Amino acid sequence: MKKVLVWCISAFLFALASLPASAGTYAQTRYPIVLVHGLFGFDNIGPVEYFYGIPSALRNDGASVFVVQVSATNSTEVRGEQLLTQVKKILAATGAAKVNLIGHSHGGPTSRYVASVRPDLVASVTSVGGVNKGSAVADLLLKVAPPGSISNSIIAMAGNGLATLINILTGGSGLNQASLAAAQSLSTAGSLKFNQAHPQGIPTSACGEGAYSVKGVAYYSWSGARNYTNVLDVADPALSLTGLVFGGAKNDGLVSSCSSRLGRVIRDDYAINHLDEVNQMIGLVNLFETNPVTLYRQQANRLKNAGL
Repeated sequence: MKKVLVWCISAFLFALASLPASAGTYAQTRYPIVLVHGLFGFDNIGPVEYFYGIPSALRNDGASVFVVQVSATNSTEVRGEQLLTQVKKILAATGAAKVNLIGHSHGGPTSRYVASVRPDLVASVTSVGGVNKGSAVADLLLKVAPPGSISNSIIAMAGNGLATLINILTGGSGLNQASLAAAQSLSTAGSLKFNQAHPQGIPTSACGEGAYSVKGVAYYSWSGARNYTNVLDVADPALSLTGLVFGGAKNDGLVSSCSSRLGRVIRDDYAINHLDEVNQMIGLVNLFETNPVTLYRQQANRLKNAGL
C-alpha cells in the first residue's frame, strides 16, 4: 500500500512538472513585449483594440506589454523611426535593456527596421502576417493607379483621409500620413529595396527560413493561409476577393505565406486570415483553429523559454 502511495505521488509530481507554467508566469518574458500595428492600424479606438484582447491576455500571464502607435500609413523607414523613438521611451520607463517586438502586417518590417539600426535595443522580432517580401495587393494597387494619374491622386486623398481620421480617433498627434509611401513600401519592388538595406532574418530562398539570430536579435514568424473563416465576420468577403490576386498561392487575404516568412517560421498555414491574426473583427475568428490569442501567448512563452 505504501509503495502504491509513493508511486502515485511520484506520478502526480512528474505530471505536474510536465505541465506548462501556471497562469501568471506562462508569458513572463525577460524583456517587455511591444506590439506594433500594421497598415491603417492603431493602438485602440475606444474599447476596440487593434490587437483585440491580446495585451490583457499576455499581462494576465505575467508579460510586460506595451502597444505603440505609429503612422497608420507611411513608409517603413518613417514608421520605423517613430517606433524607435517609442522603444527608447519604453526602455527608459521600465529600466529594461531590450524589448521583444511583435509586429503585424506592416508592423513586421517596421519592427525589422528598428532591429536593423539598433540591434542593441532589441531582443527579438516576431513577424505576424508580415509583408516581408511585398504584397500582390500593393502591386495591383500601384499598377491600376500609377504615379501622376487621377486615380492615384484619389486613392492618396482617400487613404490619407482615413489614416488622419484614425489618428484623431486614437488621440494620436504629430504622426504624418502618406498612403502612397506605404503602398510603395509594401510592394514587391519596395520590399526588395528595403530588404537589401535590412536583410536580417529574410529567407534567401523563395519560401524558406531566414537566419534565426542576427547580431543578438532572434527572428520568428507565423501567419495564416485562409481568407474566409467566419460567416459573421463582415471583413471576410473582402479578404476573399483580395486573396484572388495571389493566383492560387497560399495567402491570408493580403499577404502570401511565402512573403510572411522571416527567421524561424513557426507556421505559415494557420486556418486564419489577415485580420484574424490580430483577433479581429472583435474576436470573430475561425472556431476550428487555434485561437489567435493563444498563438500570442505561445509565442511569449517561446520567448520566455529562450531567455528573452
